[in-house]
Amino acid sequence: MAKRPKSFTLSPEIHDYLLDHGTRPDAIAQGLIEATRELGGISVMQIAPEQGALMTLLAQVTGARRAIEIGTFTGYSALCLARGLGENGELICCDRSEEWTRVGLPFWESAGVAARIDLRIAPALDTLADLARRKTAPFDLAFVDADKTNYRNYCEALLGLVRPGGLILVDNVLWSGAVLDLEDQSENTQAIRAFNEWASQEERFDTVMLPISDGLSLLRVH
Repeated sequence: MAKRPKSFTLSPEIHDYLLDHGTRPDAIAQGLIEATRELGGISVMQIAPEQGALMTLLAQVTGARRAIEIGTFTGYSALCLARGLGENGELICCDRSEEWTRVGLPFWESAGVAARIDLRIAPALDTLADLARRKTAPFDLAFVDADKTNYRNYCEALLGLVRPGGLILVDNVLWSGAVLDLEDQSENTQAIRAFNEWASQEERFDTVMLPISDGLSLLRVH
């Protein structure tokens, strides 16, 4: 184990450099970023541009054609995933807010991916249970970025829906470093700690935790 970690917190300057030397958001994606920013402080819920680029790439390199997202917010992550799935792809988006998801709809249309996205406004666990009852075709890729107290419940449900070899991506697993702050005993922080411990010990998938944005775990289903 290296004594000095190679990962580090990005400064604004390094972040700009990183974006300049990777795939930056195009005009449509940037428009959605700006529309979300207009919501005010809640806009921090949107994933980072570099994470979106990674998710598009993961969908492409895994050959994913069917994906599901738990927590859509204003639709930036959905835009990134849908683009990676290709023309014949299908993305089911689970969210409870018509107000927030409505922000992304025109940008999905502009990007030509709206036909690939099936937005379901309902509690995600209900949608997952319905998919399991219907025994729908397995998913290749899943993304979890919703209420933290249900992270394990979402992943338990997804393990019955994602094919062997498929990926489950889980956001916010570092929680701005609060996972190590023993003074932070808030419900969300404790839930993320508990999820991370469970995921690190679970034998039904392999886990890699990446220090991208607020922490992203990749779970490869056995």
